[in-house]
Amino acid sequence: MTHSDLIRYRLYNQQLAQPTLTTPAEMVAWFGAVQAQDFPAGKWALGNRLPAGTDADIELAIADRTIIRTWPMRGTLHFVAASDIHWLLDLIHPRSHAAYAGYLRRHELDETVITKSHAVLEKALTGDNQLKRSELKALLEEAGVPTDENRLGLLLGRASYDRLICHGVRRDKEFTFALLDEWVPRPKTLPREEALAELTRRYFTSHGPATLADFSWWSSLTLTEGKAGIELVKAYFRSEVVDGQTYWMPPSLPDLGISEPTAFLLPVYDEYLVAYKDRSAAFEGLDSAQVAKAGNGIFSPVIVIDGRVVGTWNRKKTKQTVLVETNLFVSLSSAQQRALSAAIDRYQAFLNVL
Repeated sequence: MTHSDLIRYRLYNQQLAQPTLTTPAEMVAWFGAVQAQDFPAGKWALGNRLPAGTDADIELAIADRTIIRTWPMRGTLHFVAASDIHWLLDLIHPRSHAAYAGYLRRHELDETVITKSHAVLEKALTGDNQLKRSELKALLEEAGVPTDENRLGLLLGRASYDRLICHGVRRDKEFTFALLDEWVPRPKTLPREEALAELTRRYFTSHGPATLADFSWWSSLTLTEGKAGIELVKAYFRSEVVDGQTYWMPPSLPDLGISEPTAFLLPVYDEYLVAYKDRSAAFEGLDSAQVAKAGNGIFSPVIVIDGRVVGTWNRKKTKQTVLVETNLFVSLSSAQQRALSAAIDRYQAFLNVL
């Protein structure tokens, strides 16, 4: 397997090339979780993989409670399928707790303060109430819980990975918060080993070919936990060694002979790049300055053609539409330029501004 094979198979397994799923909930469940720290970018990450999907479809899936936005891993907001939210948070909770501990100590948020803040949040949100961040801040301060200097974000994050709250619908273009168990009633809990096997299976099915280090980075699990997960599911996957690294992937890979170029406008934090510790395969042919301009594939929206980053893009609103401005690192062939134009049209259709 070459790096070219690796990125082509990732395009397929990530539902970018030849997508087969049709709803936001199906897509999020396929991945296990989809980073959504930047909300418009998170919506487009899903829409990019749903050929007929629109921005309104993603908003509706949130309102219908089929996908949930919360902090399951890496201290970062993700979309998670409602059917998966409880077992996933249960599985990742010990790692999230350890990751947040230092931040909480530095901000003098001990367990007494945490318990008090949880009680305030639970009382305020009980009865399917949905309150904005600013409203919760006022209630916490009234109860004597400090919310200054990033403390509010830490308290809400801790309450989220403690399975107390999650995001509700938006009001006045601002997300509200709701009690998780009211928003999505808890189903039967998965045993930890079963949950670990399920998350491992989801990751390598949707992100493969990928390494153990990639999975550990994405999931927040330790390398030891990740290795245990692979041991649980390796009978259902194949592995190949590329440049000394072992990559795991689904056993049956399609014939991905490509007759025409494929182009994608990827948002910041897209799973195609952020989900891997090693992203170098997607940057082959670029120099270090170009990689930096691309935000290492995470912090800038990038143009990807046939699996490789070839530039960056940004959107510019006008009264009539949304324009896409591009900054290319390489010259494009006529076929590649047509593919890029089609990708721009798809983005505008997603926003319903054609």
